[in-house]
Amino acid sequence: MIFNIQRFSTHDGQGIRTMIFYKGCPLACKWCCNPESQSFSASLMYNRKLCKNFGDCLNLGGAAITSGADGINIDRASISNPGIFNNVCASKALIVSGEEKSVDDLIFEIEKDLPFYEQSGGGVTLSGGEPLSQGTELDSLLTELKKKNINVAIETCLHVTWENVERCIPFTDTFLVDLKHTDLKKFMQFTGGDADLVLTNLRKLAVLHKNIIIRVPVIPEFNHSEQEMKSIIDFTVSLQSVKEIHFLPFHNLGSEKYKMLGLEYYYSGKRPEPLHAIEPLHATALEKYAVYANSFGLITKIGG
Repeated sequence: MIFNIQRFSTHDGQGIRTMIFYKGCPLACKWCCNPESQSFSASLMYNRKLCKNFGDCLNLGGAAITSGADGINIDRASISNPGIFNNVCASKALIVSGEEKSVDDLIFEIEKDLPFYEQSGGGVTLSGGEPLSQGTELDSLLTELKKKNINVAIETCLHVTWENVERCIPFTDTFLVDLKHTDLKKFMQFTGGDADLVLTNLRKLAVLHKNIIIRVPVIPEFNHSEQEMKSIIDFTVSLQSVKEIHFLPFHNLGSEKYKMLGLEYYYSGKRPEPLHAIEPLHATALEKYAVYANSFGLITKIGG
């Protein structure tokens, strides 16, 4: 299931790229800027600011959607098929995130950008969510892209079975690997996942694939300290085939999406204030991490 196709991207791989965003992720990172990507099924998003109270969704939603003082109220637990609301709202206040697209559909969209790939050395970047959590449709797409000699990058958290990683290696030119933390307890607390699975997969991948870029989301109270960041960089250095690391400063640009999904944007149950109240990190705050990584000969970059 796809929730977005973004053209003319220049931050997620070489050259000008087409981004394919898959829905579904095995992690639930507290700071995730695309919360609509976490569910493997379609998500219903509601922007109260755009609502004009036309009432079309009320007629379709039954008891799950009711009229409120300043818009509508949604009981998402009562909606088994969010897709029925696709294109129902004329004001675009109610939108469905996620739709099934065939490999042929995706190839049709991708081939529109072939001239840009040829001029810039670009290609396709598969993102998400987690593309390696997808089924056989991902294998089919990768096979077609390989046949057409289109450069492929996969952005991944590597929190999947090794089999899911291994089968994509022959078809992937670049792996953009999110390395969030090396501490198992903190990784579990903030993402709900197993850091050891990620680290083990990354070690295996580094032996078999020579074009891996490590990308570290730098998040306050999670990994934004010299000790924690040095641990991440030291682990990266231990992967002899890895030559490049990017540091991505925290931002809260996705906070509105949480409201649209009816979710709270909090770090953890212990944190009293919402995440959007935390100041975004400036690139200068990450320079010391880049300097440390540079001292080992790693190519570094701050920002996407």
